[in-house]
Amino acid sequence: MFFVGGESKVKDYYDVVVIGGGPAGLSAALYATRAGLSCLVIESNITGGQMNETDIIENYPGIEEIQGAVLGERMKRHAEKFGAEFHTATVTEVDFSGQVKKIHLDDGRTVSSEVVIIATGASHRKLNVPGEREFAAKGVSYCATCDGHFFKGKKVALVGGGDTAITEALYLSNLASEVVVIHRRDKLRATKILQERAFKKENIKFVWNTIVKEIRGKDKVEELLLENKRTGEVFTLKVDGVFIAIGIVPNTDLFKGKVNLDSQGYIITDENMETNIRGVYAAGDVRAKRLRQVITAVSDGAIAASHAAETYFG
Repeated sequence: MFFVGGESKVKDYYDVVVIGGGPAGLSAALYATRAGLSCLVIESNITGGQMNETDIIENYPGIEEIQGAVLGERMKRHAEKFGAEFHTATVTEVDFSGQVKKIHLDDGRTVSSEVVIIATGASHRKLNVPGEREFAAKGVSYCATCDGHFFKGKKVALVGGGDTAITEALYLSNLASEVVVIHRRDKLRATKILQERAFKKENIKFVWNTIVKEIRGKDKVEELLLENKRTGEVFTLKVDGVFIAIGIVPNTDLFKGKVNLDSQGYIITDENMETNIRGVYAAGDVRAKRLRQVITAVSDGAIAASHAAETYFG
């Protein structure tokens, strides 16, 4: 569930506008409103961000196990309790040139605020191989918890070797008859505990030092064309679907030339989450940092909103 702002609900000015409704944005909204500030969260999709794509979160302190979508909804309700407002729209342009920032939306509205917290998160990285786009939603997926049930009892491939990839492989192993993990290196990058779980699963197989060259099929995915990077061998793998988990790309196109970005496109901030533009902050996966988890996103949002409250409204 998410709130769609009505014509009479969204005001022209808020003390704080949060762009993005994932854990960083929700935390920022909570801390801003608890500080007595008016706050609008603008989200183009469903509140919760990538938490909605996570079946079970088991590393959030104090909560041993919870569905990602459930945690996102709880965070939203918590922020609403203190007065945070939510509006569903896409930001088309931002103007950070003055003390009062302007955020232009695709529904024709322009919202102004003294503080903007960017929490737009990141998107799934693509393989960019033939067949990937053609078979999107026809056997190509980037979210096991979203689409895994379509492959119950079938053979699927999982591309990647990090925490997200192996978490997805473990989830799929409870649905698919066989999960083939394709990794371009000879060892996984995932944490040890995830690796141990995956290696113990009899229906998870591994293809090392290998990349996907092409995704093939007629009306849906039927096979992958693979290449072993060490031997040069090119071969095919019959599968019913392929899940791609090779990392994320920050959603920062809107902010190029507006705030400083690093070489990978992530927003550069100081320890208070503030960018090089006064009153503009970034929090969560969109920010340049080492660890991207729900807990670090929540921390970023809290720091950004608290610093803004003290600095610009204290």
